[in-house]
Amino acid sequence: MINGWRLVRGHNLVIAAAGVLAGGWIALGHVAFPNLLVFAAISGIGLGMAGNVVNDLQDAAADRVNHPGGERPLAAGRITRDAAHLLVWLGLLVGLAGAALVSGTQLLVGIAVLGLMLLYSPVLKHAGWPGNLAVAAIAGLPPFYGALSVGRPGAGLVPWALAAWLHLGRELVKDLQDEAGDRQTGRRTLPIRIGRPGAVRVAWWFCVAFVPWAFVLPTLATYSGLYYPIAAIAGLVVMLAATALRRDRLAAASGRLKVAMVIGLVALVVGRVV
Repeated sequence: MINGWRLVRGHNLVIAAAGVLAGGWIALGHVAFPNLLVFAAISGIGLGMAGNVVNDLQDAAADRVNHPGGERPLAAGRITRDAAHLLVWLGLLVGLAGAALVSGTQLLVGIAVLGLMLLYSPVLKHAGWPGNLAVAAIAGLPPFYGALSVGRPGAGLVPWALAAWLHLGRELVKDLQDEAGDRQTGRRTLPIRIGRPGAVRVAWWFCVAFVPWAFVLPTLATYSGLYYPIAAIAGLVVMLAATALRRDRLAAASGRLKVAMVIGLVALVVGRVV
């Protein structure tokens, strides 16, 4: 059970579902659980599950190098590939069926997301920047996905932009963490292309540049004043992540960026609902 939870990245799926719900609440301007929004959240869980397991199936060789402690259950042999493929199909069924219950447009977006997920490890990750951008766009999508499900996709654009920006910074940090395995498997991630010091500087600047945009974009979108004190906390956590990054504390930087994402999501909801 624990290995299955780790394989599907259960904690990330919970955050993704919360992001979809938050996007719906931001669009509606109040907290509610209409059927279409619930179906979209379930769809997000399914698509995320499929994408995460496919990534581990394709990255098993690199994970054995990057995670020698057995953090990846598939690479460590604690879950069979057959079981992993079953989880992929289950995720596909849940993800696409949930989207289809919302609308044809939701289904098309879900299929597009799924296509990018399937292309990521075998194609996009080898190309460096395109892979980072694709993952950031997909990982930041849940608020937009939720807003789309309630018929107000425009309300999800600012949350999507901010979430994607933070995810891009975190992806750059993860590339630094995975450099050894990526070299062994022939990938051309940023640390491999420009060197580790240069990649650290790029990731640092992405973190620092996020902070002003976290205030500018919601101001342009006329979020309420309650957004800003909570967003300031998220900005502080991002700066702490940037500090950890410069000190080569990559796990701490990655973890702090994830915390900042959750706080930022709360700020966006409060800025529209309260």
